[in-house]
Amino acid sequence: MAIDEHDAPVPVLPIGEATEDWTGDARYHEYSTAADPVGSGTIPPVPVHRFPASLHQGPGTRLVPLDLSDPLATDYPATSPAMLAAFMVLDPGDTLITAPDSTSELYYCLEGSGTSTFLRTVPGAPPSTGTMAWAAGDVVTLPAGCTTEHTSSAEERSLLYRVTDAPLLAYLGVIPGTPQFAPTRYDAATSLARLAEVERHPDAASRSRVSILLANAAQPRTLTVTHTLWAMLGVLPAGRVQRPHRHQSAAVDLITSCSPGCYSLVGSEVDSAGRIVDPVRVDWESAGAFVTPPGLWHSHHNESGAPAYLMPIQDAGLHTYLRSLDIRFTPVNT
Repeated sequence: MAIDEHDAPVPVLPIGEATEDWTGDARYHEYSTAADPVGSGTIPPVPVHRFPASLHQGPGTRLVPLDLSDPLATDYPATSPAMLAAFMVLDPGDTLITAPDSTSELYYCLEGSGTSTFLRTVPGAPPSTGTMAWAAGDVVTLPAGCTTEHTSSAEERSLLYRVTDAPLLAYLGVIPGTPQFAPTRYDAATSLARLAEVERHPDAASRSRVSILLANAAQPRTLTVTHTLWAMLGVLPAGRVQRPHRHQSAAVDLITSCSPGCYSLVGSEVDSAGRIVDPVRVDWESAGAFVTPPGLWHSHHNESGAPAYLMPIQDAGLHTYLRSLDIRFTPVNT
């Protein structure tokens, strides 16, 4: 059975009445009342939100968007202003076709195995095609212009987590253009081996986190997985706390594996001792996800007695290029 992805159409924005002097759409605002649309509520904030694993449980090939368009006040599906996350469920032997209006697609295989066959078409260049096999723990990134048939193996159900930058393009009112990187697969065994090297390092216990960043040869300056997206594979050892930090990129955090007792604390302020004031607690769940809003302090805690693994994905490729990421940690001695 083949299923097509139907992305919501980008709405046509209203255009002011054309007049002889073209002033119909002009507006003016006093500075102090309009300089901070987020603070005033004109633009709603990105919410802290948890997406449980129950969303993808059970049979049925489908794409499950993690859609926060209502609280974000967008006319198109979005998990954050610049990213749309989704769970992709593939019954054994089934195929699902994707063709998002995005410049970056990232897939993490949570379970199962299969293939992704892409046809890439961009203006002014001949079409190109290819097939990538994937299995649990693999990461696949696809550039602009890909129509892709994702097929699960005949023997088992497959579950993938997908993030695209489609909301960013919808906001800009543009369509994908020249690909900024080639289709790329990050092998699970290689990734875990590199993470294990970091974890064994003598300085691992004193570092802000135990993790590796996935990068691409096409991004030698931002050092990110695509030109807009940032992806980290990390482990939070048992009994460890990742001290509070914040950044101006939004994060859609995938928990790949954990036991009960792992959670994040999120809040807008820290006290003089570096503790988050009146935090919201977000409990982790294997194969679940949650949104960490930009600019909020957050810390990660593992009280489970077993290591936990996570893959945060952010729009930090874009923020790094804009020089606006502004990542900060509380002091080590707090």
